[in-house]
Amino acid sequence: MMRRHYQWSGVKSSPYCSFAPARKQTFTADRQTDTSRLKLKLKALDLGGMVPRLLLVLPVLLLALASQAILRAPPPKLCGSASGPPVTSPRIKLRDGRYLAYREDGVQRDKARHKIITVHAFDSTKDIPSPVSKELVEELGIYLLAFDRAGYGESDPNPGRNVKSEALDIEELADQLELGQKFHVLGVSMGGYSVWGCLQYIPHRLAGAALVVPVINYWWPSFPAELSRRAFKKMIVPEQRTLWIAHNAPYLLYLWMTQKWLPSSAAAMHHPEIFSKHDMEVIQKLMAMPRIIENKSRQQGVYESIHRDLLVAFGNWEFDPMNITNPFPTNEGAVHIWQGYEDRLVLVELQRYISKKLQWVQYHEVPEGGHMFMLVDGWTDKIIKTLLVGEEASPM
Repeated sequence: MMRRHYQWSGVKSSPYCSFAPARKQTFTADRQTDTSRLKLKLKALDLGGMVPRLLLVLPVLLLALASQAILRAPPPKLCGSASGPPVTSPRIKLRDGRYLAYREDGVQRDKARHKIITVHAFDSTKDIPSPVSKELVEELGIYLLAFDRAGYGESDPNPGRNVKSEALDIEELADQLELGQKFHVLGVSMGGYSVWGCLQYIPHRLAGAALVVPVINYWWPSFPAELSRRAFKKMIVPEQRTLWIAHNAPYLLYLWMTQKWLPSSAAAMHHPEIFSKHDMEVIQKLMAMPRIIENKSRQQGVYESIHRDLLVAFGNWEFDPMNITNPFPTNEGAVHIWQGYEDRLVLVELQRYISKKLQWVQYHEVPEGGHMFMLVDGWTDKIIKTLLVGEEASPM
């Protein structure tokens, strides 16, 4: 018995139509032409229905592509790469494969009585010298180790940079250079958050710590809301906008910092309104000095250097500094905060509140001092001597 197979034609009719006797399967030329025309009309109707949809979808796609191009920062120009700046400093290779550049000063490492790792400020590098006197260095046997934080100078960027990673970079740098079990840390301005990270994550490695005009995150939970709000409103408007975006809409920071219609970060643009009267005097003194060091802070790109700094400092932290416990319960070391009374970038009322919450911190307030007070009048010597031997510095 012959089994009959049916082939579905797509038309709602009996399967017998396709399997009629041979003489009924022969189509005339006219019927073939009519069928072809019908298919073309159906295709035309389908395309006609798609056009309005394409007109709606296409702008969305173009906007998404444009947004990616605008919001996404270009890749960094890594030091030592074909398109990047040259490597001129010694570097260590970290566990995650990144390179960290460093610079050594002071007495020889193996002869030092005190070892200090210094952490540079916003838009700066390890190569900006700390104005400590040669006399103090020799008197106390001080070894100074500076490094470029991730993305700055000649250190590789770290897309996952946060407060903890900064502290772990410091610990690994100390281990690879064999500084010993304990060392001091000194962070200035934006470098202050790295020191807070050390106090939180590697307190057992510290012999002492100094935070000089350390950056403050207005969103730390321990701050009373009204105190934070009043302090935040004291900043100039462009800085308020920048910090708000860094905290609440970090994906917009690159666009905000690179647009030309409105002023963005006053700190990044070195706007004169952020400097106190004393700061302006310091700047004039510095400008009178011969400039022999080029600032290479942004040479690998602005996003992984200054932009990333803003995102880390003013983003959501894993801990609240005002909940840190005393790393030196038996007074074998000390933590110092130095604050200028006239500082317009880091406000004194917030620093005072921190010192009241952390009774074990030794708080030093400099009358008439601005954000840059440590760069002149021997203040760096006073800060370092107080850190190492506990001598109280005299006021300005």
